[in-house]
Amino acid sequence: MRQHGATVSDLHELTALETAAAIRRGDVSVVDVVEAALSRAERLGPGLGAFAVLTPERALDAARALDRAGVDGAGPLAGVPTAIKDLAATAGVPTRRGSVIYDGYVPDRDDDVVGLLRAAGTISIGKTAVPEFGLPCYTEPAGAPPAVTPWDRTRSAGGSSGGAAAAVAARVLPVAHGTDGGGSIRIPASSCGLVGLKTTRGRVPAGPAGGDPAGLSVHGPLARTVADAAALLDAMAAPSPGEPFVPAPPPAEGYLAAAGRAPGRRRIALAVDPPIDATEIDPVCRGAAEETGALLADLGHDVEPVALRLPDAGVDAFLTLWKVLSLADPVDAADEPRLQPLTRYLRARGREYDGMAAMAALHTVQVVTRAMVAERAGYDAVLTPTVALPPRPVGWFTAGGDPADDFARQIAFTPWTAIANLTGEPAISLPLSWSDGLPIGVSLRGRRGEEALLLALGAQLEAARPWAGRRPPEM
Repeated sequence: MRQHGATVSDLHELTALETAAAIRRGDVSVVDVVEAALSRAERLGPGLGAFAVLTPERALDAARALDRAGVDGAGPLAGVPTAIKDLAATAGVPTRRGSVIYDGYVPDRDDDVVGLLRAAGTISIGKTAVPEFGLPCYTEPAGAPPAVTPWDRTRSAGGSSGGAAAAVAARVLPVAHGTDGGGSIRIPASSCGLVGLKTTRGRVPAGPAGGDPAGLSVHGPLARTVADAAALLDAMAAPSPGEPFVPAPPPAEGYLAAAGRAPGRRRIALAVDPPIDATEIDPVCRGAAEETGALLADLGHDVEPVALRLPDAGVDAFLTLWKVLSLADPVDAADEPRLQPLTRYLRARGREYDGMAAMAALHTVQVVTRAMVAERAGYDAVLTPTVALPPRPVGWFTAGGDPADDFARQIAFTPWTAIANLTGEPAISLPLSWSDGLPIGVSLRGRRGEEALLLALGAQLEAARPWAGRRPPEM
């Protein structure tokens, strides 16, 4: 049984779209594909810290049902295995949220995005690992192995979608669901050599109970190719009555088709200096963005260096909201000591703000982001490094034992990512550079509602400098 030279034993080499095409032609069954993903997850998942839980029986039942029903007329990802980040409620499946506090918690309903992915014909094989409540930019949950990048298992996969990124980079899954409240899709995409798309605020429904009042956190795809990311976004993006944030409509032909169109000549701002104080940028990260800027210029775009600055008031407001939002997960007072040190630290700081302070932070965010968006209005996208440093060693953030130092290191590691969460704009991380065998991501931030342009630019860059053929060692 072969598909473009691939056998059932190496289905993991196929992209999501290639996998779905093989199923539609009858070259492989959905059960074949799901069994291959489960086998790889069981073999590689523990060493990567990729999964919080696997659900083989549910996945195989769904695969058998789809094989019986057939995929004629189904979407472009019908039969493709994926997994749900363990922050999203999934009916009947343990949802631990990276915390021992949630051991044994099984939701009785799905978050909207889970139902949308199921309706698109994708089949979840489980829940991917997250740090406690998704708060840090690394994934080292208590009582579970850390999520590591397959390119060097001594280094973090990033966070908070670290488990999802590790699974996709190791070719356990072709695509996976992620969420991003301050960089949580783009950071692991950079650390694991993937495409990661933070969507426009409101693009993917957060209901029925998800989301946050500030609109910082959104759902989005992680994939090895731009086309796969676009196809997964097509599955996730659907209007939902009652959503508080409503972006511009998606392209009528869908994101996958839009990603295949030439982007035309665009004006790109290149910002490589840190946007906040007390941040050092590793030369390889700076160089990756500069090289990408040169490549975009070679492709016919107008690339202009700019000074990008996140005002101190905006930094303070974001940090205030992050600390206040750390209290969103209800925890009994008796259980607080069981939380990890960083979580306890953030929740303690969050309690220091009253309602007026939180509202003032929200107002400051609106004032600052209006100014930032207006300032870059003449540019179609802003190009930056995704993060300031190459993938960090496991334990690097917590090495000092002081959660305040841990948090400061996270801020220094991710000086750019939260800007898109504050503005609500889309941003994509692309694996265009490598250093000492480690992936170094670059990011394009676009205008609100313009994911299609970011995907088209990403596809153009991917065609000019392909990355999908790179393989982590021992995979």
